[in-house]
Amino acid sequence: MAQKVKLSTIAEKLGLSTATVSLALRDSPLVAEVTRERIKEEARTSGYIYNRRAASLRTSKSGIVGVCVHDIMNPFYGEILKSIENELDRHRQTFVLCNHYDDLSKQRAFLDTMLQLGADGLIMSPAIGTPASDIRLAEDNDLPVTLIARTVEGSGVTSFRGDDTYGMSLVVQHLIDEGHRRIAMIGGTDLTSTGRDRELGYRQALEAAGIPFRPEWRIQGPRSRHSGFDAAAEFLAIPDRPEAVVCFSDLVALGLMYGLSRAGLRPGVDIAVCGYDDIDEAAIAMPPLTTVSNGQSEVGRRAAGALLVRLAGEPARESLELITPELRVRRSSRLAQTGD
Repeated sequence: MAQKVKLSTIAEKLGLSTATVSLALRDSPLVAEVTRERIKEEARTSGYIYNRRAASLRTSKSGIVGVCVHDIMNPFYGEILKSIENELDRHRQTFVLCNHYDDLSKQRAFLDTMLQLGADGLIMSPAIGTPASDIRLAEDNDLPVTLIARTVEGSGVTSFRGDDTYGMSLVVQHLIDEGHRRIAMIGGTDLTSTGRDRELGYRQALEAAGIPFRPEWRIQGPRSRHSGFDAAAEFLAIPDRPEAVVCFSDLVALGLMYGLSRAGLRPGVDIAVCGYDDIDEAAIAMPPLTTVSNGQSEVGRRAAGALLVRLAGEPARESLELITPELRVRRSSRLAQTGD
């Protein structure tokens, strides 16, 4: 078996101290950039492998951050994760990803693993039913936590997400401005802060316009493309069918538009449809989807930045940081027409 290359081997070959080599491989600004690159090149060519475990013992830092979300296949979380990754990369932090799929036991197993590995911190969009005690357990065991997309009351930590109540009121108001009065809402659940806040925005916009809330026009549950497709049948069976729909998410809206098209209706012509989140696919859908940009990139960037501040010694505090959403008007929310 070949002998492992040591720091001292690189240092001796380059005529530098072992401490300088170590600092350079950790991107320390104490070492000139030219020297850092020379050391890194020698490490690559010689086959040197950085011993993270040994470094962790010396510094009490693992360089690992856990990230736990509902489902990375949802582009909403993909955009958040991209920003988290970019921010952590700049500080040489590696992340380990978990999809909990709203399975509390899976989320708890990941939390236990992060504690056992001595991870530096955790960014999570908590699963449905997450108790504040789970987050406090992490905090009490020196695992700082930052929340994204959803909140947990009494957690004692900072949460970052879009202002869902305001954002949903924006898109409902847009439909009202277009002349619609019969507006349904499809998707989401009151088991999550996101679902509760988006429904609140829907109700508030209706109330402000003097439009009564009708429970039969509120279809809870769908949160995916497939469930949005399935919801089309339930929507079409509503007596005195609404002329416009606002959906919990773009995925639900896209699925609903497929379902309406399958039934022979034209989204954006026969039925106005709006989504939420402004994922990349929304702009190129047929028809292009009116939606709400919920600041996913900003959520990820700020959440990662806040965690890094915690790792530097900032104490935990419970707060909610809201990013202001923006309406994106496209062809799926057509002007109301009479005689269609």
